[in-house]
Amino acid sequence: MFERMREDIKSVFHRDPAARNAFEVLTCYPGLHAVWLHRLAHFLWTHNWKWLARCVSNFSRWMTGVEIHPGAKIGRRFFIDHGMGIVIGETAEIGDDVTLYQGVTLGGTSWNKGKRHPTLENGVVVGAGAKVLGPFTVGQGAKIGSNAVVTKAVPAEATAVGIPAKLILKQETEDTTDIAAKRQAMAEKLGFDAYGVTQDMPDPVARTVYQMLDHLHAVEERLDGMCEALTSLGSDYCAEKLPDLPVQQEITENTETSINSERN
Repeated sequence: MFERMREDIKSVFHRDPAARNAFEVLTCYPGLHAVWLHRLAHFLWTHNWKWLARCVSNFSRWMTGVEIHPGAKIGRRFFIDHGMGIVIGETAEIGDDVTLYQGVTLGGTSWNKGKRHPTLENGVVVGAGAKVLGPFTVGQGAKIGSNAVVTKAVPAEATAVGIPAKLILKQETEDTTDIAAKRQAMAEKLGFDAYGVTQDMPDPVARTVYQMLDHLHAVEERLDGMCEALTSLGSDYCAEKLPDLPVQQEITENTETSINSERN
């Protein structure tokens, strides 16, 4: 028992840079207290002391703001950061080295008996406010973005973001330098900005727009080839230059001017 408690304290230092010393972690981390109280409640639950287990669980909820049903199965080094508002259902199963942030719900979508809550495999991270609902599996090393609503299985090493959640597989974020450069050039031409999206946390909507940019680039190359062929045949059909699109700076300035006019 004490070995697992030491593991829990060490896991806090590994995943929370605000932790300063063991005494502070031991006395001031309600997520840690919730996990320890759940282990007691789960022991009572599995030994058929159901009412007493629910009492310990309710006491833990009152003390920490974390509600874990005593029937839930939790692995080693489970870390709850901040914790307030977390709800974990009866048939939820959580593997080792899983991290949950505040406001997470591991809930069910059915009133039927049996398995109705999600299973989180080893190393899963669930962001603040996320809702994982249903009897499916979130694969090892997967990440759930903040405020995402997940109702379907998530493969290992994937990221789920949005409402409803959309999957971003790890290999999808690895663009070649040539493709990335072409996308950037086309984006600048059209004045597209992926609103701060980075490769570390891609957005499915931005990814769709980037795929459209790839298609536009391919269409432009094909049109250029057709124009060259027509010119070689003596046609002046492609002599006129296409109109330039406004650059992003002009769009921004026009937007700011409109906003200021409305305010005045």
